[in-house]
Amino acid sequence: MSTTGTAEGGSTGTGDWKAGVLGGIAGAAVMGALVLAMNPPTLAVAIPSLYGLAPPESVGAGLFVHLSHGAVLGVAFAAIVGTLDIESTGRTVGAGAAWGVATWVVLAALVMPVWLSAVGSPASPPFPNFAPPSLLWHLAYGVVLGGVYATTEGEI
Repeated sequence: MSTTGTAEGGSTGTGDWKAGVLGGIAGAAVMGALVLAMNPPTLAVAIPSLYGLAPPESVGAGLFVHLSHGAVLGVAFAAIVGTLDIESTGRTVGAGAAWGVATWVVLAALVMPVWLSAVGSPASPPFPNFAPPSLLWHLAYGVVLGGVYATTEGEI
């Protein structure tokens, strides 16, 4: 339960941050695999370009940044789920799917194109960038995040 955890379980009363980190990394790993299979330059150039880590292409830097983002967004998800007191697995996975769509709209479609343009990235997409493959990737991230969160909350 998200509101009665202990310090050992990582629950803060507003979500289990440890489950959020684990779910976020797992979701980002699945999403990263989809990105690599469908559009490798996104992971090799666009994502590391956010921090000046590309060019040259670097899948390793892209994965590091992407997994880090996934972990941070997983903690934010944990706070939201804890605040809303979502407890069932189905609702948590559904909340994860909604979180994935929200991150796609706000971060991928709106923030990322502006950020990449501001840093002069060669991978800067148009603004806004509501690319359907990116929606699929973010939806997968959210579903995995929600599933892992639901199964590990209070257990790690």
